[in-house]
Amino acid sequence: MRTVTVVGASLSGLYAARELRAQGFDGRLVIVGDEPHRPYDRPPLSKDFLTGRADEDQFALADADETAELDAEWLLGTRARGLDARGRTVLLDDGRTVSTDGVVIATGASARRLPGTDLDGVHTLRTLDDARALRAELTRGPRRVVVIGGGFIGAETASSCVALGHAVTVVEAAPLPLVPQLGPELAAVCAALHRRGGAELVTGAGVAGLRGTAAVTGVALADGRTLPADVVIVGIGATPNTGWLAGSPLALHDGVLCDDGCMTVLPQVVAVGDVARVGGHRAEHWTSATEQPRVAVANLLAGHSAETVRSLPYFWSDQYGARIQFAGRRRDGDTVRITEGGLIEGGPTGGAPAEGGLLALYERDGRTTAVLSVDRPRPFMRARKELERAERRVASGAA
Repeated sequence: MRTVTVVGASLSGLYAARELRAQGFDGRLVIVGDEPHRPYDRPPLSKDFLTGRADEDQFALADADETAELDAEWLLGTRARGLDARGRTVLLDDGRTVSTDGVVIATGASARRLPGTDLDGVHTLRTLDDARALRAELTRGPRRVVVIGGGFIGAETASSCVALGHAVTVVEAAPLPLVPQLGPELAAVCAALHRRGGAELVTGAGVAGLRGTAAVTGVALADGRTLPADVVIVGIGATPNTGWLAGSPLALHDGVLCDDGCMTVLPQVVAVGDVARVGGHRAEHWTSATEQPRVAVANLLAGHSAETVRSLPYFWSDQYGARIQFAGRRRDGDTVRITEGGLIEGGPTGGAPAEGGLLALYERDGRTTAVLSVDRPRPFMRARKELERAERRVASGAA
């Protein structure tokens, strides 16, 4: 290959560029990004950046020396609008084309929006520009903030807003936040963190719409209630950025469909990060975005799936001063066993972790399938490593 184009100046895009150079590709390297910014770290946006503990110049993922070493052509502030039928040309929205021998798709995902999000005071939080706008809004004095969605972004943003002194209500359509990820028993832990942290949590309530003319004034719930709001933050998940690939030969279904090695139906095209559905799964986690590129690049350069992704899912979240860590593959029906710490039962904080946090194992058929920690980082790391070793044994066919 003489030219490889990375579409997406994201975390996974940068890691793919690094892997290309590390694995011996010395040809032309083009990196296309729809944002004007060089790759930056997104997790701090909902935490330290919003609260003012960190500034955006601390989030750069590559310094000037590394950027120079990559020897890449950066086409920033430019959106890809198409991939030709043979996957050999990337079409850009400014009319330019990039002829290429290989493509790494790393276009990530975009925040889902609600009707009425054109009102002043309504925000999503996905990009640096999103975070800038929201931080400016939150520094204008006390606000009534409604966060729609109790997932990780919603919970972290709500926690930051509480820390800034705002009155915060979190609206979650499910009976508990994070049930798909944690299961009902331990999702109650996250619900209790909201209440203990000072946010009001409204569960089992759908959103009927937003109220206001020029600026938002409230959130109408499906049960007829209206929550007054000066600021609304919509955190209802993300949609993979695959629209630009419509009409290409690639298979698209909630992401770019790939085999276990991140390869698409075109051998010269791979996908990584939030946009990639690898082996039937799409993971919007930092670890997936950093681990997939090594395998994807190796397979791209080889021209076939010589390697597969075997990383264990892992994510973390900081909420109301608590560090939540999770690793593994939980499924409905798994039993939960708390091995360290415990829960405070009863009252409005039912399900809250006791002082010192907790460590819980998910189990199925005598095997540990996942592990959850609240403020128990060292025991969690030990349990995670054991889980990884067990998974390798299973993958190798050992008992």
